[in-house]
Amino acid sequence: MNIEFNLYEDRMKTLLSQMRERLAKVQEGGGKKAMAKQAEKNKLTPRERISYLVDKNSSFIEIGAFAGWEMYEEYGGCPAGGTVAGIGYVSGKQCIIVANDQTVKAGAWFPITGKKNLRLQEMAMENHLPIIYLVDSAGVFLPMQDEIFPDKEHFGRIFRNNAKMSAMGITQIAAVMGACVAGGAYLPIMSDETLMVEGNGSIFLAGPYLVKAAVGEDVDAETLGGADTHTSISGIADYKFKTEQECLDHVKHMMSLLGDRPKAGFNRATPELPAKDAGELYGLFPSDGKPYDIVELIERMVDGSKFEQFKEDYGKTIVCGYARIDGWAVGIVANQRKMIKTKKGEMQMGGVIYNDSADKAARFILNCNQKKIPLVFLQDVTGFMVGSRSEHAGIIKDGAKLVNAVANSVVPKITIVIGNSYGAGNYAMCGKAYDPRFIYAWPTAKIAVMSGESAAKTLLQIEVASQKAKGTVVSEAEEQKLFNEIKSKYDKQTTPYYAAARLWVDAIIDPMETRNVISQGIAAANHNPEIPDLKTGVFQV
Repeated sequence: MNIEFNLYEDRMKTLLSQMRERLAKVQEGGGKKAMAKQAEKNKLTPRERISYLVDKNSSFIEIGAFAGWEMYEEYGGCPAGGTVAGIGYVSGKQCIIVANDQTVKAGAWFPITGKKNLRLQEMAMENHLPIIYLVDSAGVFLPMQDEIFPDKEHFGRIFRNNAKMSAMGITQIAAVMGACVAGGAYLPIMSDETLMVEGNGSIFLAGPYLVKAAVGEDVDAETLGGADTHTSISGIADYKFKTEQECLDHVKHMMSLLGDRPKAGFNRATPELPAKDAGELYGLFPSDGKPYDIVELIERMVDGSKFEQFKEDYGKTIVCGYARIDGWAVGIVANQRKMIKTKKGEMQMGGVIYNDSADKAARFILNCNQKKIPLVFLQDVTGFMVGSRSEHAGIIKDGAKLVNAVANSVVPKITIVIGNSYGAGNYAMCGKAYDPRFIYAWPTAKIAVMSGESAAKTLLQIEVASQKAKGTVVSEAEEQKLFNEIKSKYDKQTTPYYAAARLWVDAIIDPMETRNVISQGIAAANHNPEIPDLKTGVFQV
């Protein structure tokens, strides 16, 4: 291997080490003292609950681990958005698991908590996956109630989704292991079956203090809404258990009883490992924006390193082709980052979408829809080509054609942001706004309208022009200072952590996990047999 390979490998390993350190911090939840209090009450932490629940030696993909990262610091933060969740297997059945983290502000809901829970419900609905709620929450975080309570995508949408999922026949199981207060009390009752842990689980619209204030009644939590009350008096809960382990064992039993349902029927052959060393992904991907061959990366992700390119000699700044990942047939759309020499002898910049590339990718996406083949997008894009030549050639028209194809595609789409994700290139390559079933980022991802340097130059020009219009002369030193300030702020906003904190991506992953998250994503999507007919509407040809 050459020096560049070693440098890139070292850089990737450094980024992965940083990611694991930050993840370890997130996994502390509300801190060791808060965890110790859980143990004193014979309660498990949310991660312990999930670990006990999921099948041993099975795949569990955590979703939204970095939700809330460096947010709400004035309130002490909200690690993982106050909820631990992901896609896993219980009694052999793939499902969504959502566990409130009582160590983080008593499991209260911050705005990002609501967004994360809605995202998990969306995954269950899109993929027809059963969903298990491990409930232990004090309800809405009152200091921020205006940002979590009343709007369409806020707290109440959770219960609307409960009702919608029930109508869709999607299994919902709620295990109440702690508090379940106020509006949150509707979630377990709107699930198919409700389990409660004696002594710790409680469900009520108003707790003892509020009841005293509202109606003057003195009543303890257990009498008001404990497991005995709701299994023998109100009839709200279906089962009660002495320990959390017994409760979780029953969840496993219930999951084992679920019958098979029709599948989408995506094609899967016997899985095969890549023939080329997947570990070389670390050294083949530059973290400094230098050119590289995306095909070399693809061949280390796909079965047998076999990749059949579509229109290989046309529209070369986007690579399209068919392959298998862990046995699943996929169509891959990826940005090519090496410099391209055209038949006319012209050079095209890698990572930029040109007219012919957009045209090719749009056609390929339609082909995959025709064949019912799931799509995988590998993003490392700086945007569409600009300038008079591209404009005169109709780059907007060709770009719109690609965006139209992505937006109207009916097969599952899974997006991996491996490098840049800038401007309209983010949209054309199936960014979050274009409904990928799952979207992940490598630690090298950058998501923004444009790079920090380009944005800083643009904003600096505007600021300097504004000052000149006022008759103020800006010195070179002042310009440089302003440029650095703007770039620093913008660079922070382009990091994968900034994106993951706001759930623009579902998780930040090790590149070596790419095959697994794609495979598990298609397995999830395969549970939903309802694939509508493709309709693209009107677009210019």
